[in-house]
Amino acid sequence: MAQSPNSSRPILKTRSSLSAAHPWHGVPIGDEMPGVINCFIEVVPHDTVKFELEKFSGILKVDRPQLFSNRCPMPYGLVPQTLCLARVAARCNEVTHRSDIVGDGDPMDICVVSEQNIPNGNILMTARVIGGLRMIDRDEADDKIIAVLKADPAYLDWQDLRDCPRPFIDRLKHYFLTYKQQPGQVSPCEIAEEYGVEEARQMVNLAHQDYLDKFGDLATLLRNTMRLD
Repeated sequence: MAQSPNSSRPILKTRSSLSAAHPWHGVPIGDEMPGVINCFIEVVPHDTVKFELEKFSGILKVDRPQLFSNRCPMPYGLVPQTLCLARVAARCNEVTHRSDIVGDGDPMDICVVSEQNIPNGNILMTARVIGGLRMIDRDEADDKIIAVLKADPAYLDWQDLRDCPRPFIDRLKHYFLTYKQQPGQVSPCEIAEEYGVEEARQMVNLAHQDYLDKFGDLATLLRNTMRLD
């Protein structure tokens, strides 16, 4: 059920004193969704720590250091106005023939492929969805959407995950299967499935609906506060 405007007042009060839109709530998902979507980038390949958006403030924070030598192979972040809850979890349960998976309560994650060097995170990009990885982290749905930077000429032929070289997919899977692993312990993550562009678009739609179910028109309310002062 959508939250009432009154329930949003603490966040709105915080937002009214800031000059930038909240990357999760105040940035639109994109007029061409689910095929082309906006992305907020948190981590880039040379980062030695894992950065993550602090949900209330919208500020990028240090989540944890990378414990092993592997680093994120491409810019990685979140899709604005998405949330992994009931609808995303239901699709994961359907595909994996399970009934115990729940949503992780976070925005949908996204990896963006580009020929260009992206020197730092905390930026917005627009990307074209081509596929995804159905990852499960401690019985929570934690999908990773794979996309290419919009209009990047080097990857115009990548229209679907099947167009990607196998070593590229394997490297990406290896990163996500080990990025939360503690030394001497088994990784808590598993990848149940690789999927193509149509399923990826469906997952973006489901995550956007999960967001609307929980937050309603909060994104519109937050954007409107930018014009109050």
